[in-house]
Amino acid sequence: MNESEESPRRDENYPSVSIVVPTYCEVENLPHLVEQIERLCADSGVVAELLIIDDDSRDGTDDLVNGLGKDWVRLEVRRDERGLSSAVVHGLGLARHDVIVVMDADLSHPPQKIPQMIEALEGGAEFAMGSRYVAGGSTDASWGLFRWLNSRIATLMARPLTKLRDPMSGFFAARRASIEPALCRGDLNPIGYKIALELIVKCEFRKVAEVPIHFADRRHGQSKLTFSEQLRYLQHLGRLYLYKFRRIVSRR
Repeated sequence: MNESEESPRRDENYPSVSIVVPTYCEVENLPHLVEQIERLCADSGVVAELLIIDDDSRDGTDDLVNGLGKDWVRLEVRRDERGLSSAVVHGLGLARHDVIVVMDADLSHPPQKIPQMIEALEGGAEFAMGSRYVAGGSTDASWGLFRWLNSRIATLMARPLTKLRDPMSGFFAARRASIEPALCRGDLNPIGYKIALELIVKCEFRKVAEVPIHFADRRHGQSKLTFSEQLRYLQHLGRLYLYKFRRIVSRR
């Protein structure tokens, strides 16, 4: 392996980063994602490991990753459990570096925004979200009214838990040390796909920064957002409301 295939040398301005990517049938997108992250590291000096947490896709993901020959790309295949959020929680426990970034595999999240998210953490934020709905953020032009309304309604339903403009985002960063207590307590048990809400509530993050991003449509494959996932979101919200209520009562 030559030096260009290894994780780039560290820029002392940034902490090292573990990028957790949950996957299911995303083999077509992964080469492009790896290329984008490698280019980001080369340009910024960020040292990163890429943790691909795959739910036994059997689509060639393991052959692809093994064929890359990049020691900074790690694959964990889960054969006994399914679900995006639980895959992320699994990845959080495997992360080795100072900062953990979570993003989707479908190329909808721009890796180029990771340095800004790190800077937000360095500036005092406990949690940094890639946001579509703050100034400078945007969504792909192909987004229809139904998809926009679905996202907005889900955001309003989460308002009792957080005042963030885009708490539905699956692109976020936090320090590993701030997540570890909840992991060790076994507090993280999300349902569905909104892991960021789980972390904000159960890690009790107060200082959350929203970094504007452009949310692109996936390049390959099909969306995992189904009606059953929307029902799981409602169930997840109910559990988080109850958790937060109990915490408030216990402190009185």
